[in-house]
Amino acid sequence: MSIILAILIGLAFGIVLDRIGASNPTWIGRMLSLKNLHLMKTILLAIGTGSVLMFAGQMLGLVEVGHMSVKTAYAGVFLGGLLLGAGWALSGYCPGTGVVAAASGRRDALFFVAGGLLGAAAYMVTYPAWKASGLLDAIAGGKVTLGTVPGARYDGLSALPGDVLGIVLGLIFIAVAFALPERLSREPAAMQPAE
Repeated sequence: MSIILAILIGLAFGIVLDRIGASNPTWIGRMLSLKNLHLMKTILLAIGTGSVLMFAGQMLGLVEVGHMSVKTAYAGVFLGGLLLGAGWALSGYCPGTGVVAAASGRRDALFFVAGGLLGAAAYMVTYPAWKASGLLDAIAGGKVTLGTVPGARYDGLSALPGDVLGIVLGLIFIAVAFALPERLSREPAAMQPAE
């Protein structure tokens, strides 16, 4: 049953991504060049709303903290983030939006997904070398959170309650989403249809 639920949630998420324009590299390019902030506003609103709901749910006992997974901090994460950002800017896709675009029939997205799979395979083959380089060694305490979450098995970098910090940061993201203008430059509002 859980795999069916995961497929249904993934399908719904993909439909929403396609509907808001996240599977169109033109929209993503305009967002990353700060010409049109519609997509950025949507992303900030979604992250903020999700953060408020998750951390408020934890405080109310509706969300079990044990399901929270914190990834280990290490230098390779920052290097990978830079590579992901560069790839996103060059291709107009991130991994999720690339799969959605491929599912909607964009041929360029099929090449993007294939490249991502080849990159993942290359990483797996060369993993021992990356591990030996020290780039995968834990930094800043390894698995840590910004604030301390009661019942979590992770240390907090500050004594601030993590649930409260998560709600405050979520509200800041929501406020920024509403405060940002739709466009920073004069450009036609019409977008090119997906291929």
